[in-house]
Amino acid sequence: MKKIRITLIVFIVIVLSIAFFHWFMAVERIDAGCVGIKVNLVGNERGVADITECSGWVVYMPLFTEIHEFPVYTQVKDYDPFAINAKDGSEFTVDPTFSYKVNAIKVPDIFRNFRRGLPELENTYLRNVIMDCYRNVANLYLSDSLISHRPQFEAAVQTMIVEQLKKEGFEFQQLTSNLNAPQSLKDAIDAKNKTTQEAIQSENKLRKAEAEAKAKIIAAEAEKKANDLKASALTPLIIQQMYIEKWDGKLPTYGQVPQLFQNITK
Repeated sequence: MKKIRITLIVFIVIVLSIAFFHWFMAVERIDAGCVGIKVNLVGNERGVADITECSGWVVYMPLFTEIHEFPVYTQVKDYDPFAINAKDGSEFTVDPTFSYKVNAIKVPDIFRNFRRGLPELENTYLRNVIMDCYRNVANLYLSDSLISHRPQFEAAVQTMIVEQLKKEGFEFQQLTSNLNAPQSLKDAIDAKNKTTQEAIQSENKLRKAEAEAKAKIIAAEAEKKANDLKASALTPLIIQQMYIEKWDGKLPTYGQVPQLFQNITK
């Protein structure tokens, strides 16, 4: 009987110890590169306490206090694609990848405003900001303009995101949009580009034909001028001199002796 009592007392002590350490005493390690905040759950100071814990071990009472850990190094979030509309109603798809950091000094304010950790904020507040910025800026562009001015569009989106997030303690680092136009618009642009290319090719062929025709005219005119010059230079004396240079010294055996050689036979 005494043994049973001792066993029961030990059991009760163990249970009470476990309950005590579970509800009244806990130790948590804040990882390096993170900021831990201590949140009071009871009393007049309910909310984020003035103390911001850095990396290290933190002793607290779970019944009255919570510890939340915020990483302050670069976070990368790859969001699911979503639709945006241009000014003329055409629907584009954006598949963004977003990189950001949390301002360590702003961590208590972030938790005070949102009461959520980073994973939840990424899928709620941050995602909503990014979607709204894309949709607001896209609504300023017509479809053709959005495609041809994609760098300006993405720069405007980034500027708006930076302004929105900076106020809440988030530091923008990089954004990849992966903007994708609707297939119907792609087909229309391809057809337009094909027509433009064909027009350019036709114009080039016409210019080439005109150039070749001008070249032939210039060559013909040059040849005519050369022939006219030669003809004007062939005086009777020059023609006689050419005959003499080509003569082999023999007179014709038959027929009439050309006028050029008649004086030679006398």
